[in-house]
Amino acid sequence: MNSDGLPPLRDVINNYDLRAKKILGQNFLTDLNLTQKIARAAGNLQDSIVYEVGPGPGALTRGLLMQGASRVVAVEMDHRCIEALTDVSDAYNGALTVFHGDALKLDECALIGDTGGKDIHIVANLPYNVGTALLVKWMTAKKWKPWFTSLTLMFQKEVGMRIVAEPRSKAYGRLSVLCQYRADVEILFDIPRQAFIPPPKVTSSIVHITPRSEAADAPEQKVLERLVSAAFNQRRKMLRASLKALGTDPIPKLYAAGILETARAEELSVGDFSKLALEYQK
Repeated sequence: MNSDGLPPLRDVINNYDLRAKKILGQNFLTDLNLTQKIARAAGNLQDSIVYEVGPGPGALTRGLLMQGASRVVAVEMDHRCIEALTDVSDAYNGALTVFHGDALKLDECALIGDTGGKDIHIVANLPYNVGTALLVKWMTAKKWKPWFTSLTLMFQKEVGMRIVAEPRSKAYGRLSVLCQYRADVEILFDIPRQAFIPPPKVTSSIVHITPRSEAADAPEQKVLERLVSAAFNQRRKMLRASLKALGTDPIPKLYAAGILETARAEELSVGDFSKLALEYQK
């Protein structure tokens, strides 16, 4: 037994026959010391609610509860894991609530319900096959500041590098702009392949994202999204060519925003994209 009175994660995986499914992007953590480190990286959870996606057999879930999270709301798509997670809920007197479903399709605020004024932190070892899509969903919410206070998420290291990438780098792209436009982002530490069952082919990284208040002159989110997507869909082309996909002559708008028509998407800062989006919004 571990300090929380529950069996070791490897035993849980064996007892419930939880062989990881590639189709669900599953790789299970088994080290509770490591999951508690991830939980601590999310900040003080003592009086907070945590929203978790893809808890699997409950390694990170247990780490969050061991670090004092007052309540964890988890969404799990794999029905096989629900019984194992029920054991965790029982051990922590119902502090864990588990929903069976697809996190991409669910209304998180409706699931969490009344927060009693508590902060909500998203902390998750995201399934590899939906991690980026979930991040985009959260970072492109219409209302900003959003319903969450912070995100502490595990991604493939390559994805983490894209989130924090700076202009003129190979990793800089749509994901970089959409995240950095609204939040402060940083990679905290890496997770080795050997920490998982089965070991993935890549190293993972823990990324911390803290939303900022939106500026009074911020462009509409949908306008920015369309602009950034068009620019990076043909990232090797000059903007005067790639932005024609938006249906209007881009040259006057580039000129008004103070951007060279010969520039390429990877050369623009997040601020440049914001200024250009305001021109497209007129």
